[in-house]
Amino acid sequence: MFPEGRDLLEDRGTSWLNVLGRLREGVGRGQAQAESNALFAQIARQYPDSHRGENSLTLYPLWRAPNGANAYFSQLMPILGALAAVVLLLACANLANLLLARGVSRQREMAVRLALGAGRRPLVRQQLLESVVLSLAGGGLALLATIWSSAQFMAFAPVSDLPIYVAVNVDRRVLVATLGFSLVTALLFGLFPALRAAAIQPSTVLKEEAGSVAGGRRHGRLASALAVMQIALSVVLLVSAGLFLRSFRAVGRFDPGFNPRGVLLATYDLAPNSYTPASGIAFDRQVLESVRALAGVRAASLADWVPLGFGSRSDSFQPEGYVPGPHEAVNAGVALVSPGYFSTLQIPLLRGRGFAATDSADSAPVAIVSEALAQRYWPGQDAVGKRMKVDGKWRTIVGIARTTDYYDLNEPPAPFIYLPLFQSYVSEVTLHVRTAGDPRGAASAITQAIRQLNANLPVFDVSTLVARTGARTFPLRMAGTFVGIFGALALFLAAIGLYGVIAYAARLRTHEIGLRLALGAQPGEIRRMVLAHGARLAFVGIAIGIPAALGAAQLFRSLLFGVGATDPVTFLGVTALLIFATLAACYFPARRAMRVDPIVALRHE
Repeated sequence: MFPEGRDLLEDRGTSWLNVLGRLREGVGRGQAQAESNALFAQIARQYPDSHRGENSLTLYPLWRAPNGANAYFSQLMPILGALAAVVLLLACANLANLLLARGVSRQREMAVRLALGAGRRPLVRQQLLESVVLSLAGGGLALLATIWSSAQFMAFAPVSDLPIYVAVNVDRRVLVATLGFSLVTALLFGLFPALRAAAIQPSTVLKEEAGSVAGGRRHGRLASALAVMQIALSVVLLVSAGLFLRSFRAVGRFDPGFNPRGVLLATYDLAPNSYTPASGIAFDRQVLESVRALAGVRAASLADWVPLGFGSRSDSFQPEGYVPGPHEAVNAGVALVSPGYFSTLQIPLLRGRGFAATDSADSAPVAIVSEALAQRYWPGQDAVGKRMKVDGKWRTIVGIARTTDYYDLNEPPAPFIYLPLFQSYVSEVTLHVRTAGDPRGAASAITQAIRQLNANLPVFDVSTLVARTGARTFPLRMAGTFVGIFGALALFLAAIGLYGVIAYAARLRTHEIGLRLALGAQPGEIRRMVLAHGARLAFVGIAIGIPAALGAAQLFRSLLFGVGATDPVTFLGVTALLIFATLAACYFPARRAMRVDPIVALRHE
């Protein structure tokens, strides 16, 4: 929002414009960007004073535009897709282990059928059909889960009176993609076990004992390799989940420089009601007087923006006594605020004073700046009393406010300028009200107080400041939720896969275990032997997974908050969790192995 009467299209000092365009047929984005930059460079040469700093244009496809929700989704969705693919690989590894185990257990059946004249191709088709049925069944369950979860996406949208709708529909494309993924995974992970099972030599298999079939030993090694892969992939998923969850917790504890709790927001626009600047300012003063008189209201103020909200304004300015370097752009964020704004948001004033009711259109122009701006342009000096030209006027700095987060939670300390609302009129303002209790309980009374002054004035976008600033955290909430689910699935699948591998390996060693027990080995030794096998697989998988997780975390480190991509707590916690899951998965096969009857085991085929 900008002061009334300012010709924004003619003012080259503003940077508020977003341009949308459609490429001409046959023109690529690279060509269009080159032509746009050539034109921009020509304009910059023609108006050098208004084009300091970097003068270049970047064209983005609309789906990954750097502004709005697309800026988050364009980074988040590819990451979630990649992590979902990792979960799919884990499930496929389990399916491959299952089919390999079934192939080994059915070797005698296959050998008999081949010996009786059955062809190898029909056997491959039969086993491949089994994997397709399993994959399609899994795809059907996934589709049902997708239909249910797609209705939950609105829970992540920021609370607002604006018509925000996160449309995630299960349409024909989703159905086709689900069918395609199911068939592809069935072919990729079912074909090899089918070919391997059908490639046996009947004479060799029929001569061997089932318990000592060489194929069982080979399957044991292949299953162990698949289990190691599952553990490594689980490390990647669990580390990702841990980093996102720790980021979300850090957001909840973070101090943005102001206190959003207990503040209600309500917006109105006087432009449709034909207010003049003088009558509009008078109405704004009446609103503040009426709202401050309400029971339970501790402080109230007006502003033309909301910190960490949807809107922003940046403007160039001229600090007194500062000489910009070549091509240096001197600009800062600008907000128009009424008296009482800093006490309402509990932003400390480090030096000087806040705005007063006497800072009006008839008084000397003044401004309050952030500490970051004062240190940047007047280092080692007291900026109070200095002058700056902003919004077309030379203004005296009367106060220094603590630097807060203005646009994003991850932003570095930014220069910012506050101007008196009653010196630069704007028609659309947001009322900020700090209440003694739950601010939502005061919404009706505050809205009614405004409408008593003008019954025809719409009051819209009524929400709490906590809910509004939540717009900046919903990508973390979404990522934390989905990656957390992926991590839980990964842990479950890895534990199931490891259990299957250890159980199968213990069954293959039944004869050996019986012999050890017959020669005097204690059951505890057998248990340690089985647990050691699982622990070796886990440590190898973790050793492979940690470097992979470090690499993956670098890809989404820009989405993290308050935690590094190499956070040692997360990596140590994931390692401990996987070791515990490994021991839990190996416990039951180890317990079963230590209870083997030596006489029965020595007869085992």
